[in-house]
Amino acid sequence: MPVINKNISLLPFNTFHFDCLAGHFTIIQTEEDIHQIIQQGLLKDKQAIILGGGSNILLTKDLPQHLIIKNEIKGTQVLQETPDDVLVEAGAGENWHEFVMHCIQNDWGGLENLSLIPGTVGAAPMQNIGAYGVEIKDCLAFVKAIDKESTEEKIFSKEQCNFGYRESIFKKEAKDQYIITRVGFRLSKTNHVFHVGYGAIQQVLSEMKINNLTLRAVSDAVISIRKSKLPDPAVLGNAGSFFKNPEISIEQYNQLQILFPNIPSFPINEYRMKIPAAWLIEQCGWKGKKVGNVGVHAHQALVLIHYGNGKGEDVLMLAKQIQQSVIDTFNITLQMEVNVI
Repeated sequence: MPVINKNISLLPFNTFHFDCLAGHFTIIQTEEDIHQIIQQGLLKDKQAIILGGGSNILLTKDLPQHLIIKNEIKGTQVLQETPDDVLVEAGAGENWHEFVMHCIQNDWGGLENLSLIPGTVGAAPMQNIGAYGVEIKDCLAFVKAIDKESTEEKIFSKEQCNFGYRESIFKKEAKDQYIITRVGFRLSKTNHVFHVGYGAIQQVLSEMKINNLTLRAVSDAVISIRKSKLPDPAVLGNAGSFFKNPEISIEQYNQLQILFPNIPSFPINEYRMKIPAAWLIEQCGWKGKKVGNVGVHAHQALVLIHYGNGKGEDVLMLAKQIQQSVIDTFNITLQMEVNVI
């Protein structure tokens, strides 16, 4: 039976570095640990929050009635292999970036554009993490999860995960119903498909004088870009991109283009356009702005910063002010990507 600790500070377990107290805290390392917690009735008695790397949450208060479950289920193994591809499974508690590096070292392709994204393997499918033209759904094969009530294991296929832009069944229909234990990926061994047309990847590869593309080269380029634009959570409290890029109708886009001729956009289909949230925030004057102990990052307006000695409520208040500014200026509602607790 996993040890249940009481009144534990969550400061080491969230990348915003907010010192909130958890009434109850435990670490799970195996599927059997989950079964025991469920059988003891702990998930029914207390409000449970599953924690991965703590890189996508904003803690705004103490949680005296909650049970925080830190998922540290580890292990990586090859399940199937052909001359062309490999099916690899990773424990939900594995560090995401370290898993991506493991794949690159083995020359398994598909995840290299997702290098240096903070968090764990188990959290990745929950919001279909993505960067530089690639999303986790592009390579995901299955998600293994345990039902919190029945303790039965269910294997979700990629189709059953109902992936969308930063969305999945685990954030919608099946929210709070399952604990993800392991995730499977089908990755290429030969004829790798490189996604280098997005963002500044091509420019960085050129600066690196890369002529022959490799998984390592693409990963190095992505890491270089992320380090130049995004603050290190170990140094400056943040949770990466705080807002989603909004989708608007083509009619609204055409109207906005009259007022803002330089508005950037990405077509989703013939009816809808995606607008970069960072551009909207910057146009409203928030980029680099500091408000007390929190603020907006100077190089990437999507990232909200905790400079220290602040509270989660400060970040939430700042986020709401930004949302209101974007509504007032563009009549667009920004949705938060970070989970607010």
